[in-house]
Amino acid sequence: MPPAKKPAPAAKKTAAPAKLAARTAVPATGKTAASPGKAAAPAKKAAAPAETAAAAKAVPQATITLKHIAAELAEAHDLSKKAAEAVLDDFVALVTRQLVKGDKIRLSSLGILQVRDRPARTGRNPRTGESVAVAASRKIAFRPAKELKTAV
Repeated sequence: MPPAKKPAPAAKKTAAPAKLAARTAVPATGKTAASPGKAAAPAKKAAAPAETAAAAKAVPQATITLKHIAAELAEAHDLSKKAAEAVLDDFVALVTRQLVKGDKIRLSSLGILQVRDRPARTGRNPRTGESVAVAASRKIAFRPAKELKTAV
């Protein structure tokens, strides 16, 4: 059997589950594939649907970055990618400044960002069961808008 070619770097993430499914089950025999020279062990009939369902769910989620968003905005609004990235960078900086001040930011159709203070509390170390003092902190909370909830 000739050696398989490596997929292109961009296609590597999406090809992994398909490659795994092709490696684990041989459709004609229903047996799992083994390395050359080893006998293939028979596959359990009940486990086969679970393997294909797990392989279908294992497709990685796409991660969208600010650069991706800037590129789409630039294309949609006839801007340069550099200008769109600058606008988004300034937007992030502005949101950060406002949250540091303690302001609440409401983005219509998206949701509300605000800083919430968490008081000091006593926690437990799960390994030893020992009580541990957890210091007070601030966290950023996001409450999605009704439009976003219904869209997702």
